[in-house]
Amino acid sequence: MVRSEAEDVAGYLAEVPEERRDALSRLRELCRAELKGFDEVMAYGMPAYEREGAAEIAFASQKQYISFYLMRTDVREAFADRLAHQDMGKGCLRFRKPEEIDFDLLRDLLRATATRPGTVC
Repeated sequence: MVRSEAEDVAGYLAEVPEERRDALSRLRELCRAELKGFDEVMAYGMPAYEREGAAEIAFASQKQYISFYLMRTDVREAFADRLAHQDMGKGCLRFRKPEEIDFDLLRDLLRATATRPGTVC
């Protein structure tokens, strides 16, 4: 799945491959728990979490991996040491298998994002 036409995140999760559904549902619950005051939306065919109309976090089930988008440069810089050994593009963490997702790291990134607004790349 690259770009979903789902109208909401529940619909999106219903479309993802079964072997990824539990991990993505857990990621959604983590986002909802940590990102108080954010709006959960579908943007660019994937679940995203916006504050004041700007998406700061998103995730997706891609063909080869699960992606976690961290669109805050200040948070990425603050976590540079912990992100150094991750499979990461400019703003996207990639997990090839659901069991490889580091939920502790993601929780810390979400908490840092929620703490205060920052620049979105």
